[in-house]
Formats: sequence, C-alpha cells, structure tokens
Amino acid sequence: MEFIFIAAVLVFMLEYTKKIDTRKFIGDTEPYFRFLMEEDYKFLLNIRYGDTADVNDLFGKRVRNGIVTIICLIFVFAVYKASFLNILVAFIIGYIIFKSPYTKLKAYYKRNLSRIDSMLPYYLKSLEILIQHYTVPVALSKSVKTAPEVFQSGLKCLVAKIDEGDSTVDPYMDFAKEYPVRDSMRMMRLLYRLGLGSQENKHEQLVMFSRTVSSLQNKAREQKYKTRLETMENKTMKMLFVTGGGILLLLLMSMMNLMNF
Repeated sequence: MEFIFIAAVLVFMLEYTKKIDTRKFIGDTEPYFRFLMEEDYKFLLNIRYGDTADVNDLFGKRVRNGIVTIICLIFVFAVYKASFLNILVAFIIGYIIFKSPYTKLKAYYKRNLSRIDSMLPYYLKSLEILIQHYTVPVALSKSVKTAPEVFQSGLKCLVAKIDEGDSTVDPYMDFAKEYPVRDSMRMMRLLYRLGLGSQENKHEQLVMFSRTVSSLQNKAREQKYKTRLETMENKTMKMLFVTGGGILLLLLMSMMNLMNF
C-alpha cells in the first residue's frame, strides 16, 4: 500500500514538473486502439454533429477516458486488495466508459431513425430534377450545397473521387456504406447505372429512377405515420396504466381507512 501511494505521488510530481506528459503518452498509444472504432461511428457522428465533427479527436477522447478509468480503478483496487478479479472489473468498467459515447450516438440515431431515413429519398428527388438537365456527376456536384447536412461530407468525397477519374461503382458504394440508411445501396447502384447510360436511354432510366425514388418516399411516409401511431399508442397505454394505478391506489387507501375505523 505504501509503495502504491509513493508511486502515485511520484507520477503526480513528474506530471506537474513536465518531466512526463501523460496526454502525449495517451495520444501516442491511441492509434493502436483504432481497431476498436466501430464501422458506423463516423456516420453516427455526422448524424449527431454534422460534417464538422472531428472523428479522430472524439475517438481519442474515448480512448483517453477508458485508459484513465482503468488506471485509476487499478490503483484504487490495489490500495484495498489487488486480485485478478479486481483488475478484470477495472478493464470492464473502462471498456464501458469507452463505449458510452458510441452507445449514446446509437440511441440518438434510433430515436431519430425515421427522420434520418426519410432524408435520402427527398434528397434523391431533388437530385432527379438536376439530372434532367445535367449529367449525374455534375448534378451531384451541384446538389451538395442544398443536400441535408448529414450527407454533405459524403457527397463531397463522392464528387471528389469521380473528378479524380474513378468511373467505377466504388465511389457510389463507399457513399452507401458510409450512410447505411434504408435502400442506400440499391439507390446508389441505380444512380451509377444512370450515369453510365447514353443520352438516348437516359429518359427511360430516369423514369425508372423516379419511380424507385417515389416508392422510397411512400415508404418513408408510411414509416413516419407508423412511428407517430406507435407513439400515440404508447402514450395512451401509459395514461391508462397511470389512471388505473391511481384508482387502485385510492381504493386501497379507502379500504385501509375503513378497516381502521
């Protein structure tokens, strides 16, 4: 116990005198934890904060909080009784702290799922109007400023890859993977094929694209109404439970008062 206390004081003194820099240490070790970054983490950050979110900085803070939590808990447990179980608990709690911001982002996405999913078909509808007058790459470029903020960073990357000469389906698929909303894969494939088509066949392909977008919009409306109906049903059930519980409580109190008399 005395050794742990001396070590803690020593680390504090070295940090205070700038002999060691724990922030730099955590920053240097952070890249080794990149394999823990979730595939949809960037997408969820864009949903929550827009394209201004610094993915690396926010992930680095998650790693820092997790490491600091583990180290502090190991010191605390060591003061009382050091054991393998305590160390395991420290790592589990540290991992929970590390995962907590991602869990909150996931919960925010689920709460706003219908709104986020509905953004893509309405964006594609505005893109369809531009495609009637321009080629697909030019229409994509012109649509960036008016697109929902959620999709703007991905669209910029998509347009940049096309401008660099990538004529494959990969830029479109990368966009669909970055924004895994409903039917994004299928719509990006249709958009790619529409860009490959000749001007003679463009009208037919555009009609098919328009029908698919309209179908997506109808699905988004249905989901919106379904979510609204479920919300109303949940509120009604809660109100019934509260009312019923209140009545039962009043009856119980009345019976107890009668029994006392």
